Amino acid sequence: MRDLQAARGTTLTGSRTGVRLLALGIGVVGLALDQLVKLASVTFLEPGAPVPLVGDLFQLNLIRNPGAAFGMGAGATIVFSVFAIAATLACLFYALPRITRPWHGVVLGMLMAGITGNLVDRIFQPPAALHGHVIDMFQLRGFAIFNVADVFITAAAVSLVAFSFVGGRSAGEAPAPEAA
Repeated sequence: MRDLQAARGTTLTGSRTGVRLLALGIGVVGLALDQLVKLASVTFLEPGAPVPLVGDLFQLNLIRNPGAAFGMGAGATIVFSVFAIAATLACLFYALPRITRPWHGVVLGMLMAGITGNLVDRIFQPPAALHGHVIDMFQLRGFAIFNVADVFITAAAVSLVAFSFVGGRSAGEAPAPEAA
Protein backbone atom coordinates (compact mmCIF):
# COMPACT_ATOMS: atom_id res chain seq x y z
CA MET A 1 0.00 0.00 0.00
CA ARG A 2 2.82 2.41 0.88
CA ASP A 3 4.48 1.68 -2.49
CA LEU A 4 1.29 2.55 -4.37
CA GLN A 5 0.85 5.76 -2.42
CA ALA A 6 4.51 6.68 -2.82
CA ALA A 7 4.17 6.21 -6.59
CA ARG A 8 1.21 8.62 -6.57
CA GLY A 9 3.01 11.07 -4.27
CA THR A 10 0.65 10.56 -1.33
CA THR A 11 1.29 9.14 2.11
CA LEU A 12 -0.47 7.37 4.96
CA THR A 13 0.44 10.19 7.36
CA GLY A 14 -2.81 12.06 6.81
CA SER A 15 -4.32 14.34 4.23
CA ARG A 16 -3.03 17.89 3.93
CA THR A 17 -6.50 19.15 4.80
CA GLY A 18 -6.63 16.95 7.89
CA VAL A 19 -3.19 18.11 9.01
CA ARG A 20 -4.16 21.76 8.49
CA LEU A 21 -7.37 21.24 10.45
CA LEU A 22 -5.34 19.60 13.22
CA ALA A 23 -3.05 22.65 13.38
CA LEU A 24 -5.95 25.10 13.35
CA GLY A 25 -7.86 23.06 15.93
CA ILE A 26 -4.92 22.97 18.33
CA GLY A 27 -4.34 26.68 17.74
CA VAL A 28 -7.95 27.66 18.44
CA VAL A 29 -8.39 25.35 21.46
CA GLY A 30 -5.01 26.46 22.86
CA LEU A 31 -5.91 30.14 22.41
CA ALA A 32 -9.27 29.59 24.13
CA LEU A 33 -7.62 27.74 27.03
CA ASP A 34 -5.03 30.50 27.42
CA GLN A 35 -7.66 33.24 27.46
CA LEU A 36 -9.95 31.35 29.88
CA VAL A 37 -7.09 30.80 32.34
CA LYS A 38 -6.15 34.48 32.07
CA LEU A 39 -9.77 35.54 32.63
CA ALA A 40 -10.01 33.30 35.70
CA SER A 41 -6.69 34.62 36.99
CA VAL A 42 -7.72 38.27 36.65
CA THR A 43 -11.10 37.47 38.23
CA PHE A 44 -9.93 35.42 41.21
CA LEU A 45 -6.31 36.40 41.93
CA GLU A 46 -4.93 39.57 43.46
CA PRO A 47 -1.72 40.99 41.97
CA GLY A 48 1.20 40.44 44.32
CA ALA A 49 -0.67 37.91 46.49
CA PRO A 50 0.71 34.47 45.53
CA VAL A 51 -1.51 31.42 46.08
CA PRO A 52 0.60 28.33 46.90
CA LEU A 53 -0.44 25.17 45.05
CA VAL A 54 2.58 22.99 45.89
CA GLY A 55 4.18 24.83 48.78
CA ASP A 56 6.43 27.54 47.40
CA LEU A 57 7.53 25.25 44.54
CA PHE A 58 4.52 26.08 42.34
CA GLN A 59 2.09 28.89 42.95
CA LEU A 60 -0.33 31.20 41.21
CA ASN A 61 0.97 34.77 41.16
CA LEU A 62 -0.82 37.30 38.95
CA ILE A 63 1.34 39.86 37.17
CA ARG A 64 1.00 42.01 34.06
CA ASN A 65 4.18 41.69 32.02
CA PRO A 66 5.01 44.65 29.73
CA GLY A 67 7.96 42.79 28.20
CA ALA A 68 8.73 39.37 26.80
CA ALA A 69 10.15 36.23 28.42
CA PHE A 70 11.61 36.86 31.87
CA GLY A 71 10.30 40.44 31.73
CA MET A 72 12.97 41.49 29.22
CA GLY A 73 12.24 44.35 26.85
CA ALA A 74 9.63 46.14 28.95
CA GLY A 75 9.99 49.24 26.78
CA ALA A 76 9.59 47.37 23.50
CA THR A 77 6.00 46.14 23.76
CA ILE A 78 5.11 47.58 20.33
CA VAL A 79 8.04 45.66 18.78
CA PHE A 80 6.81 42.40 20.35
CA SER A 81 3.28 43.15 19.12
CA VAL A 82 4.40 43.76 15.53
CA PHE A 83 6.62 40.66 15.63
CA ALA A 84 3.71 38.55 16.95
CA ILE A 85 1.42 39.83 14.18
CA ALA A 86 4.07 38.99 11.56
CA ALA A 87 4.66 35.55 13.12
CA THR A 88 0.92 34.81 13.17
CA LEU A 89 0.58 35.80 9.51
CA ALA A 90 3.63 33.68 8.61
CA CYS A 91 2.11 30.69 10.41
CA LEU A 92 -1.25 31.09 8.68
CA PHE A 93 -0.18 32.00 5.16
CA TYR A 94 3.27 30.46 4.79
CA ALA A 95 3.63 27.47 7.13
CA LEU A 96 0.04 26.21 7.28
CA PRO A 97 -0.36 25.63 3.51
CA ARG A 98 2.95 23.72 3.45
CA ILE A 99 2.56 21.30 6.34
CA THR A 100 2.20 17.65 5.38
CA ARG A 101 2.63 15.52 8.50
CA PRO A 102 0.54 15.29 11.64
CA TRP A 103 3.47 16.26 13.85
CA HIS A 104 3.88 19.41 11.75
CA GLY A 105 0.26 20.19 12.55
CA VAL A 106 0.74 19.63 16.27
CA VAL A 107 3.85 21.83 16.46
CA LEU A 108 2.35 24.58 14.30
CA GLY A 109 -0.90 24.49 16.28
CA MET A 110 0.93 24.85 19.59
CA LEU A 111 3.03 27.68 18.19
CA MET A 112 -0.03 29.53 16.87
CA ALA A 113 -1.84 29.07 20.21
CA GLY A 114 1.09 30.57 22.09
CA ILE A 115 1.77 33.46 19.75
CA THR A 116 -1.87 34.48 19.45
CA GLY A 117 -2.55 34.03 23.17
CA ASN A 118 0.04 36.64 24.09
CA LEU A 119 -0.85 38.79 21.07
CA VAL A 120 -4.47 39.06 22.24
CA ASP A 121 -3.16 40.47 25.53
CA ARG A 122 -0.87 42.92 23.76
CA ILE A 123 -3.79 44.17 21.65
CA PHE A 124 -6.61 44.24 24.22
CA GLN A 125 -5.04 44.61 27.68
CA PRO A 126 -4.14 47.98 29.23
CA PRO A 127 -2.45 50.36 28.86
CA ALA A 128 -3.22 50.61 25.09
CA ALA A 129 -3.64 48.62 21.89
CA LEU A 130 -0.35 47.02 20.80
CA HIS A 131 1.16 48.20 24.11
CA GLY A 132 -0.88 45.87 26.33
CA HIS A 133 0.71 43.93 29.15
CA VAL A 134 0.63 40.13 28.98
CA ILE A 135 -1.14 38.40 31.86
CA ASP A 136 1.10 35.83 33.58
CA MET A 137 0.13 33.67 36.55
CA PHE A 138 2.16 30.45 36.93
CA GLN A 139 5.26 30.66 39.08
CA LEU A 140 7.84 27.96 39.68
CA ARG A 141 10.34 28.62 42.46
CA GLY A 142 13.43 30.26 41.01
CA PHE A 143 11.85 30.73 37.58
CA ALA A 144 9.96 33.46 35.73
CA ILE A 145 6.20 33.83 35.99
CA PHE A 146 4.53 32.54 32.81
CA ASN A 147 1.16 31.66 31.26
CA VAL A 148 -0.53 28.98 29.13
CA ALA A 149 0.57 30.67 25.88
CA ASP A 150 4.19 30.50 27.05
CA VAL A 151 3.74 26.78 27.75
CA PHE A 152 2.48 26.25 24.19
CA ILE A 153 5.41 28.17 22.67
CA THR A 154 7.90 26.22 24.78
CA ALA A 155 6.21 22.89 23.98
CA ALA A 156 6.34 23.72 20.25
CA ALA A 157 10.05 24.52 20.45
CA VAL A 158 10.88 21.40 22.48
CA SER A 159 8.78 19.23 20.12
CA LEU A 160 10.50 20.67 17.08
CA VAL A 161 13.92 19.86 18.54
CA ALA A 162 12.80 16.37 19.60
CA PHE A 163 11.28 15.61 16.19
CA SER A 164 14.45 16.80 14.47
CA PHE A 165 16.34 13.98 16.20
CA VAL A 166 14.05 11.35 14.68
CA GLY A 167 14.15 12.96 11.26
CA GLY A 168 10.56 14.13 11.51
CA ARG A 169 9.17 10.62 11.06
CA SER A 170 5.77 9.69 12.39
CA ALA A 171 5.49 6.68 14.71
CA GLY A 172 6.01 3.49 12.74
CA GLU A 173 7.32 5.30 9.68
CA ALA A 174 10.54 3.89 8.26
CA PRO A 175 13.56 6.18 7.99
CA ALA A 176 14.33 7.58 4.56
CA PRO A 177 16.94 5.56 2.64
CA GLU A 178 20.41 7.07 2.73
CA ALA A 179 21.92 8.36 -0.47
CA ALA A 180 24.66 6.18 -1.95
